[in-house]
Formats: sequence, structure tokens, C-alpha cells
Amino acid sequence: MYRIFNHYVSKAVSGLLVLELLILVGSFYAGAGLRFFHDSPLVLPKLEHAFLSACVFAVAMVFSMGTLGMYHLDFRAGLLKPLLLQLAPAFVMGFCILTLVLDTVPGLYIDRGTLMMVLLVAAGGIALVRVVFLKTSDSAFLKSRILILGSGQLANEIGELALRQSYRKYHIIGFIPVPAEPSCVAPQQLLQLDAATSLLSLARQHGADEIVVSVKNRRGGPFPTDELLNCKMSGIRIIDADSFFERETCQIRVESMQPSWLVYGGGFDQTTLRTFMKRSFDVAVSLCLLLLTLPVMLLTALCIYAEDRQPVFYRQERIGKDCKAFHVWKFRSMGFNAERDGKPQWAAKNDPRVTRVGQFIRRARIDELPQIWNVFKGEMSFVGPRPERQHFVRLLAEGVPYYNVRHCLKPGITGWAQVHYGYGDSVEDAVQKLRYDLYYVKNNSLLLDILILIDTVKVVLLGAGR
Repeated sequence: MYRIFNHYVSKAVSGLLVLELLILVGSFYAGAGLRFFHDSPLVLPKLEHAFLSACVFAVAMVFSMGTLGMYHLDFRAGLLKPLLLQLAPAFVMGFCILTLVLDTVPGLYIDRGTLMMVLLVAAGGIALVRVVFLKTSDSAFLKSRILILGSGQLANEIGELALRQSYRKYHIIGFIPVPAEPSCVAPQQLLQLDAATSLLSLARQHGADEIVVSVKNRRGGPFPTDELLNCKMSGIRIIDADSFFERETCQIRVESMQPSWLVYGGGFDQTTLRTFMKRSFDVAVSLCLLLLTLPVMLLTALCIYAEDRQPVFYRQERIGKDCKAFHVWKFRSMGFNAERDGKPQWAAKNDPRVTRVGQFIRRARIDELPQIWNVFKGEMSFVGPRPERQHFVRLLAEGVPYYNVRHCLKPGITGWAQVHYGYGDSVEDAVQKLRYDLYYVKNNSLLLDILILIDTVKVVLLGAGR
């Protein structure tokens, strides 16, 4: 894993992304060359802004593939599904984007024949790279060899996570039991330390690249701190269980987390520059979207009113940054007075209170459009934890540890939890969403915001997530 602007990015994904960008740029020149093969060799260099056009082509195609989930690697899917069910729609989407961009930006015009040739060459190149990548993904030299210090329940969960077929990035050497900790792993997976064998020698003997420390209680008993330091000084990576879960799942596991990990660990960087950039982005984009979506919102308002002659908008109090209350605006998607008894209810995926128009605008996420006004006013941001109602905030803060940490940022229309987790209608769902929210709060950056917005487009197009 690489850490770029606080966000963990898989080495496999980043390597594949860079390689495919190079292939797409090269495909642009190769496709254009084939198109003008029978013409004078001086024709191709005369294409105005050829390199800029190639870069625009590559970025548009990577954006399209990312939007349709082609960089969420799951080796269990094999080759057929990603290539047929994702690559073809991604190239169609990319063609539409390029047609719009290349025809409107001066100096970037490319005729349709050339563009089609470029797309064919690019599709062949991407398919070939994906085949090679899939065939080599399970090679031993691409896997990190990890040694897990501890053999309790936490260590067992780490082992299960590392062995998931969708990851296939690790080879587990074994588990080193710690005194006074009940073992939860198979006896044949245990590696014993004795007076004649040090942790460093054991790690070197088995070729360990990394040691994951999964001991909950590191006080009051024998804990090999000095030996771990020797391993680190010898070039072996040392990582604790909380950081391992954060790195591999892009979540923060609140159940086993120690407060000191939050206090002394990295992240939670809220610089003036970051705040200014985020607010400037919110203001500029909200103004543009309010103008662009005005016809859609007017038509939606007419449809809602025509269905039951009831108010079009729905205003509800939510809790925002620093636990301050504000009113969020949405198009009404449920029947009027959906909570007649005055008792707040969880929103469910197939909620019977949703109207016919409401079902459509929820599926298309049109019901969220009035929240752009909340963003413009500064009460919300485009990206951030979803705001909850006071009743649920009070309930969750009492039963879920660190829940109020999510309120140190402005709430968002979309967020890390929204694009990774579906509807939540229970405390258990709230805990799962909090894992993602805390990851965003701890590691938020412009890069992570961009990734979330791209994933949001995928959620809207494919109907996934919330």
C-alpha cells in the first residue's frame, strides 16, 4: 500500500492505473497513426495539440473506467466480467465524454474516424494488460510475507482479512502466541519463541516483510518491545492491528481501537489551506449546479405536487459540525406526515412510506438536490459524513464509541460511508458507517474527495450504495 495525501492506495491499483494511462496515451498516437497510415508521414505531427489531446483522452477513459468500478479490483470476478460488463460500457461512456469535450474545446478536435480507431487500439491494449495482470496477480513474489504477533481473537480476524481471496496480497507465515492471551488460531499455525530464538531471527528465518502486532493488552505482562525495535531497525515493517485494519479496509475499527491511537496517530489535519480549498470548491460548484439543475428541480417539484397536492420540500433538523443543529432541505419523497406519531424512524431501503414519485427521485438521487442550497450557505459540504437527526445522534453517541468524532467536519451530501455502505436502519448499520466516516475524518484530503465524487457517479449510474 502507498499512502498518498493520507489515503491508502493499493500498489496493484496505482501500478495498473499508471500503466493504463501510458497505454491510453500511446494508443492515441498508434490509433491516429493507423488512421493516417496511407497519408504523408507529416500528417500526424500536424495534429494540433496532439499530446494535450492524448492526455485528455487518457484521463477521460480512466475516469470512465473508475466510475464503473474497474479499479475496485476483485480477483474472484475473473476476467470475463470486468472486460465484458465493465470495459465496454466504460468505453461507451468515455466516447460520449470525449465527443463533448473534443468538439467544444478549441484545438482538441478529432474526427470520428480517428477517435474510433484510437478506441479500438486502446481497448486491445487495456484488455491485454488486464489479462497479464490477472495471470500474475497470484504470483508469490507479488505477495508480502507477514508475521502476526498474537494469537487471540484480534489476531484471528487479521488472519482472515489477509487471506480473503479478493485481497490475495499476503502470505501469512504464522502467529506468535503471547502469554496470558487465549489462542484462537489453529495450533499448526503457531510459531513459538524461546530463549534461544529471538523475534528477529525468527522473522529472518521465514523471510518476513512485515510484523503485525495484534496484542490487545501490552501492559502488565511480557511484551517484546525491544525485539520489535530490533526488527524495525533491521528493515522489517512493524504495524499495529488498528493501522492494519485501516490500511486494508479503508475503515477504522472502533471496537478494538485504543484512544491513544487516535490521539498520537497521524491524520485529522484541518489546515487553513485545506479548509479554504474545500469551501472554495463547495461555493463554486454549488453555484454551477444550482443553475444547471434548476430545470430538473422545477420539473421534480411539479411532479411531487401533482401526485398528492402536498408540500414539495421537506425540511428536517439535522446535526452538523461541532454538534450544531441546522435544517436540511430535500424534495419530499414520502407521504405527507410520514411520522404522524412524532417518533423518529430509521429510513429503510424499501420504505413503505415512499411515494411513487419519491421512489424515482430517490433512485436517481434527485431528492438530494435541494441540499446544494445547504452547501452554498456553508451548513454542509459536498463530501463529508451524512448528517443525522438529533434523536439518533443522542442514541448512537450513548452506545457507539467515538461517534461524535464525525462532527468535527461539516456533513456532506455524499461521503465515504455513502459510497461503500447501503441503507442503514439499525445501530449495527450505524457502527459500520461510522467506521467509514472516521476514516474520512482522519484522512480527508482533496484526493479522497475526488475519489468519493467519482464513486458517487458510479452509485448514481449503477444504483449501488445509498
